[in-house]
Amino acid sequence: MRRFSVPGPLDLLTSLRPLVHSAQDPTIRLRATGVARCTRTPDGPGTIEVTRAGDDGFVARAWGPGAAWLLDRAPALIGADDDRTGFRPELHPHVARAAHRRPGLRLGRTGVAWDGLVPTILAQRVTSIEAARSWTRLVRAHGEAAPGPYDLRLHPAPDVLAALPYWAYHRFGVERHRAEAIVAAARSAERIQAALTRPGHAAGETICGIRGLGPWTAALVLRIATGDPDQVEVGDFHVKNQVAWALAGEPRATDERMLELLAPFAGHRGRVVRLLLATGVRAPTYGARQRIVAIERL
Repeated sequence: MRRFSVPGPLDLLTSLRPLVHSAQDPTIRLRATGVARCTRTPDGPGTIEVTRAGDDGFVARAWGPGAAWLLDRAPALIGADDDRTGFRPELHPHVARAAHRRPGLRLGRTGVAWDGLVPTILAQRVTSIEAARSWTRLVRAHGEAAPGPYDLRLHPAPDVLAALPYWAYHRFGVERHRAEAIVAAARSAERIQAALTRPGHAAGETICGIRGLGPWTAALVLRIATGDPDQVEVGDFHVKNQVAWALAGEPRATDERMLELLAPFAGHRGRVVRLLLATGVRAPTYGARQRIVAIERL
């Protein structure tokens, strides 16, 4: 067990929301007063629970072979050491307003690349509903029971997913392109994990060098694993429009335009995106909603 304090506001629900990949995510339990999640650490599987204890105090408990590793990194997980040096929200009124409304939003880091890889790949080119459904089914089918008192299941191990043929993913609603990307990522899991110690740009290049993984996947994986506040999800269908709407009143934009608008916040561009989305910024929508076709029924 570890006790530690985190001065200043900390909103666990908002800060750790990127770690929840579906409404029934079997790998995590998140609430306003604490979080319990499981993962595959470099020392082995483990489950960690972090709960509030007073105004700025927290208590961490962990189970499994990875318990000590998780306890050492408990403060980082919830964003205790999130560094806002150089962040100037006053450069834009909407960013200043978002920072004022969400003072407790912090960028934590899990320290494990595998935590974000598969869920992010599943979210490529599909709706969030489809990605969430696929993630839940995949974990329930191939994830093991996690250590500790919580009814959690571990992320499926890289060697397990690497051994599955692409058509085995169809039952989870995953077509060949994403299935092969998951297999490629699983086979390169150790190399991707090792890249976390390199600067963000170099780590992103390592991830993008793997078949089926691009800048969008790299940015989200690195933001989750390392807490890098400058990672922006270039290539996202919606984010570029949300940013342009908030910062320039433009309902549609390109990735290049989004990066131009975020340039004054260099070093914290990803933080700005998180803040804007957390405060409910939504660009106008046009046209019909995308139709969901269940591949497992084809």
